Amino acid sequence: MILNGSQIFVEVLAEQGVDTIFGYPGGAVLNLYDELYKNSDRIRHILTAHEQGASHAADGYARATGRTGVVLATSGPGATNLVTGIATAYMDSVPMVAFTGNVATSLLGRDSFQEAYIEGITMPITKHNFTVRKVEDLADTMRAAFRIAQSGRKGPVLVDIPKDVTANSCEFTHKEPELIRTVTRYNEEEVKEAARLINESERPIVYFGGGVRSAAGCQPLRDLLEKTGMPATHTLMAAGVLGYGEPHNLGMLGMHGCYAANKAISEADLVIAVGARFSDRVALNPNKFASKAKIIQIDIDPSELGKNVDVDLALAGDASYILQAILPYVEKTEHKIWMEQIREWQRNDYHPKDSFTELKPHQIINEICEQAGPEAVYVTDVGQHQMWAAQYLHHTKSRGFLTSGGLGTMGFGYGAAIGAQVALGNDHRVIMLTGDGSFHMNLNEGCTAVSYELPIITVIFDNQVLGMVRQWQTSFYGKRYSNTDPQRRTDFVKLAEAFGAKGYRATNIAEFKAAFADAMKQKGPSWIDCRIGKDEKVLPMIPGGGDINDIIME
Repeated sequence: MILNGSQIFVEVLAEQGVDTIFGYPGGAVLNLYDELYKNSDRIRHILTAHEQGASHAADGYARATGRTGVVLATSGPGATNLVTGIATAYMDSVPMVAFTGNVATSLLGRDSFQEAYIEGITMPITKHNFTVRKVEDLADTMRAAFRIAQSGRKGPVLVDIPKDVTANSCEFTHKEPELIRTVTRYNEEEVKEAARLINESERPIVYFGGGVRSAAGCQPLRDLLEKTGMPATHTLMAAGVLGYGEPHNLGMLGMHGCYAANKAISEADLVIAVGARFSDRVALNPNKFASKAKIIQIDIDPSELGKNVDVDLALAGDASYILQAILPYVEKTEHKIWMEQIREWQRNDYHPKDSFTELKPHQIINEICEQAGPEAVYVTDVGQHQMWAAQYLHHTKSRGFLTSGGLGTMGFGYGAAIGAQVALGNDHRVIMLTGDGSFHMNLNEGCTAVSYELPIITVIFDNQVLGMVRQWQTSFYGKRYSNTDPQRRTDFVKLAEAFGAKGYRATNIAEFKAAFADAMKQKGPSWIDCRIGKDEKVLPMIPGGGDINDIIME
């Protein structure tokens, strides 16, 4: 059948199973928006306040479901406003397809109104990107974008569509979505060598990252831990893969990880790194990281093998399949002596003190967990509150903790929470944790949450300063607080009400408990302004370039 580019756009989206798209209209995409209007019964469009919010919403949709998030923006500033969201998804290997409009092909390269070379701009932060110059290429290009986003190491793909392509017509043939097969070819001898190293080790530990969540399944990791009795520690991106209280789970590793996990890595004789890239927030000093251990690294991306830390054995492929291959060769054991030593170290972990007169971050988070329960999805912005959330949330679901890890994007949270809530439906509880610094960046998306009656509860850890940077200034810059005390006078309660949301303020745990309970009853969004001390710190902390001997506990 003969269809124009805009009709093809909608047909391929439907063909790929897309039911929701986030975006913001503009001149270069008016044809696409007109067709979306005609097909609103097939594809739901969520209008955000800003294109960056739309990109984070598509990201949150993908993280919460595992499906590909989709975002649409117009040319020029609309397209460039997606860049931070695309980079965020790229750093955390999130499957997303970003569509941008552009000026007509005859105007490309002429500095036309609202023209930007978005393909070139996003080249370093996408798995692949395309500019469609002929309507005949549109359908297959879109199909390729969805395939690339979900195959191998997942990530964002951009498709730029000039306006005349959306208006021109050609023959269109429907195609069934291509089945994406994860092909893992591994060397049997290397698999046996990995098992031999595990069997011979006395102090083994698994260090796993977000690649486990993205893999074909998490169960092989649990099976390995159960069979060998070895402990495991995780990165920020893997929080929730193992349950909070599981005996094998030592908690988070790295700069703000727990003492026992970091100590175990330093004393281990074998580290099995699964779906993790030894980032500088974990391998703070690559030359000293796990210096007593042999290291096995398993990753779907061959370019990550040995990139940041030298490893003794590298296996490329889907973590789930490789662990399944190793399991039959691994002997069943318990590692009692090693685990007893780790339990001793756990007694030295940092334990914050409660207060009934002032709000403490860990008490806020404990109360959230009590009321929201294990089925809630928790979303964070970036900063101190993000680390407190990773340390204290009792999240027990693989996709129950959404945060910007690799890029550390302040302002990520509210858009991502909107995407998660839209994806999961209003019967599912979504909690957004933020700081006053991060929240100021994209709180304009409050109008989006109100417009679509999304019952997101936003908890603001309001210390009136840029807390994480201030903490560094306190510890390493002689308390010279350069531009971290912005002297803002924002009244979040009044602002919430101005948006049409419900606002609360809490200054102690009793007030917070009552506010959160009432927020749980609301049909629309709620904001809770939690006043905490500006000198609250994220502890423990290992400074960059340091190791376990440099850990700060107070």
